[in-house]
Amino acid sequence: MSYYFSKTVAMPFDDAVEHVTKALADKGFGVLTTIDVKATMKNKLGVESKPYKILGACNPHLAWRALQAEDKIGTMLPCNVIVTEHAPGQVEIAAVDPVESMKAIDNPYLGEVATKVRSMLSDVVDSL
Repeated sequence: MSYYFSKTVAMPFDDAVEHVTKALADKGFGVLTTIDVKATMKNKLGVESKPYKILGACNPHLAWRALQAEDKIGTMLPCNVIVTEHAPGQVEIAAVDPVESMKAIDNPYLGEVATKVRSMLSDVVDSL
C-alpha cells in the first residue's frame, strides 16, 4: 500500500495551492506551515527546481485526540500535503496517509483517529 494518495489537476500552481488550502479548510484543517521547497533549495543550495510546496495541515480536534492517545505523536504532526508542478498547468496534490504512517505505533485508539484523518484527507484530494 502507498504512504500517500494524490491527484493531478489542470490549473496554475498558485491556484492549486489556494484551491487545496480552501478544500482543507472546508474539512476543518488549517495550514499551520507552508514550506516553499523551490525557494529554499534556490536560497540554500543555489539549485533550480520545479514549484513545490509542503503544507502542514492540522485539524485541531483530531490532533488533540491523537495527542491524548499518544503524547509523542506530535513528532508526526501536522499532516503534510504537497503541491508540485510537473508541467505548466499540471499540478499534483498529494497527502500523507496517516494510517500508513502510524503503523509503527501499537495504539488502537490512535489508529481510530488516523482512520478518521485518512478519510478526511482522502475526501479533500478526491474533491479537487
